[in-house]
Amino acid sequence: MRVVLAGASGTLGTALLPMLMAAGHEVLALTRSERRAARLAAAGVPSLRADLLDADALLAALDGHTADAVIHQATAISGPPMFHRDLYATDDLRERGTANLLRAAAEIGARRFLTQSFFLGYGYRDHGAEPLDEDRPFGEPTGHRAVDRHLRSMRSNEEQVLGARGVDGIALRYGMFYGPEPSTRRLADLARRRLLPVPRSGGVTAPIHIHDAATATMAALERGRAGQAYNVVDDQPVCFADYVRALAAAAGAPEPLAVPGRLLAVLPYLHLLMVTTSIRLSNAKAARELGWRPAYPSHREGLRAAFDCEWSRERAA
Repeated sequence: MRVVLAGASGTLGTALLPMLMAAGHEVLALTRSERRAARLAAAGVPSLRADLLDADALLAALDGHTADAVIHQATAISGPPMFHRDLYATDDLRERGTANLLRAAAEIGARRFLTQSFFLGYGYRDHGAEPLDEDRPFGEPTGHRAVDRHLRSMRSNEEQVLGARGVDGIALRYGMFYGPEPSTRRLADLARRRLLPVPRSGGVTAPIHIHDAATATMAALERGRAGQAYNVVDDQPVCFADYVRALAAAAGAPEPLAVPGRLLAVLPYLHLLMVTTSIRLSNAKAARELGWRPAYPSHREGLRAAFDCEWSRERAA
């Protein structure tokens, strides 16, 4: 296929791009950064600099191009979000950016459109012990202004894509990314300096190794059903405290300090994620319909592999 990949230099785009090319797809990479566009071009990847929030500029950049599929992986997240405002730019990309990219997809003749969604669209709260499937309500408002901005953007992103006319729209509800990627490295650095505590009473999260997120995207590009959303998560959820301890151990950091969860309230978004939210997701639909299984069933195998890879690169350097 001829594929336009938006967010090609981002966390998931970086893992996905070589897989697309290895599978024989012709990729046109989109990035907002002139420096990253130049780096992609130097690596032999056809690339364009385009801001998804500027509809006219996006259409002008793609003028004369055609594609079979568009994959929307654009975010504005550069590290672990601590405050709600850290996600506002990504909220805009999920709403206005998605609308603009769908318009561009129609202009270039794309018939397939995959979008990056997020597991927390099910809600930042305790969902109980049963894994959630894709039939559960998504993006429901709560009355909390900042939280509802995130939820509205995730709901808008999916509604636009899954309801788009003339295109097979698919939403991938990725879990919390980890692996050889920037947020994991930053958390590991904090852990090495004993600046990443664990809450004594914390929540449960649904992670996904970045490699597995990319392989699920490849499977959805080839086999995903139009109008469907898919949970893309590890087989096993994890208590946030256990995740941080496993990350510290894999990174060679000391045992993290345990603190009362209320002390994290000074970082509202992080507190919401680590302490307040407990969420388990089923990936059975992705396994059944996409023929996909994670190479790393849990964070334990995934974190060990990620830091083995980091240490191998450091020794080689």
